[in-house]
Amino acid sequence: MSSFENLRIVDNFYQTSMFFPMPTVLISTLCEDGTTNLGPYSLVQPYYIAGKDYYAMLLECRNSSNTAQNILKTGKCAINFITDEPKYFKEAVKLSWPGDKPSEKMPKCNFKLEKSLIEEENPEDVRPQVMSEAFQVLECTWVRELDGADKDMPGELNGYEPPYHDFNGITSKFGAHFILKIDKILMKKKYSDAIINGVRACDFPRMPVDYGYRDSKNFWYHRGRRMRAELLQMRQASLESVRYAADRADDKVKFTDDALMTVLAVPRVFLPLVLKGCVEWARENNVELITAEHMQIINDKRAKEKEKK
Repeated sequence: MSSFENLRIVDNFYQTSMFFPMPTVLISTLCEDGTTNLGPYSLVQPYYIAGKDYYAMLLECRNSSNTAQNILKTGKCAINFITDEPKYFKEAVKLSWPGDKPSEKMPKCNFKLEKSLIEEENPEDVRPQVMSEAFQVLECTWVRELDGADKDMPGELNGYEPPYHDFNGITSKFGAHFILKIDKILMKKKYSDAIINGVRACDFPRMPVDYGYRDSKNFWYHRGRRMRAELLQMRQASLESVRYAADRADDKVKFTDDALMTVLAVPRVFLPLVLKGCVEWARENNVELITAEHMQIINDKRAKEKEKK
């Protein structure tokens, strides 16, 4: 006999039929008059994380919201991450009432806004402002050409008629999905220093986690506690097994044992990709025998490319 109860699946199942932890962020978008609107959201998550020409987030929202309508118009937005101070969450909840116009709610908003770093660097690229209180911000552009969503237009506030898209743009009568290309990641110095220099438990930002759940009176969220570290299981392949994969990576480019020793800890599933990248570098640099010194050059090159992104 099962130890579980069967709960009915209904609309908004993530907040009515289950407990599902999510971030609390504020999306800033450009209004028609050039001012910035802030809308709180939780249905935000990474979408493209590797193997593409760009990285992307996914935002799910009501298609008649100020946020959706502004993205349909301009294609620009910023995802602002707040820490878990009660005053910040209270302000986010205040901004969440459906139907409030930006001209009505934004004058009462206590969050401070500042110019987009992208717009600061290129004044012709007009962007929504970002939140000064945010500890990190993703400046994004909607990839409207995916799924034929470039034909979706703003203006329908009482529901869109079909046909609908599968994963981008207007996806149902009242719903929308936006695949958002990450143009820039902004982060306060305290946290960027931690990522660059090595993160400790005390360096993690205290982020609010909500469960989407609200009753007739309250919107619930969870404040973070001190982070707990669990040591990773470090597994090393044998030199022989890595040599087996390396000898089949290319018919001309080969690796010394010292070079292969530097990738023994790479998980087996990622090893072909790593070896392929090394081979490509070798071809570009007319190298036929990759040494440990070459592997260091390749690793430094990858680190610099990550910094640029």
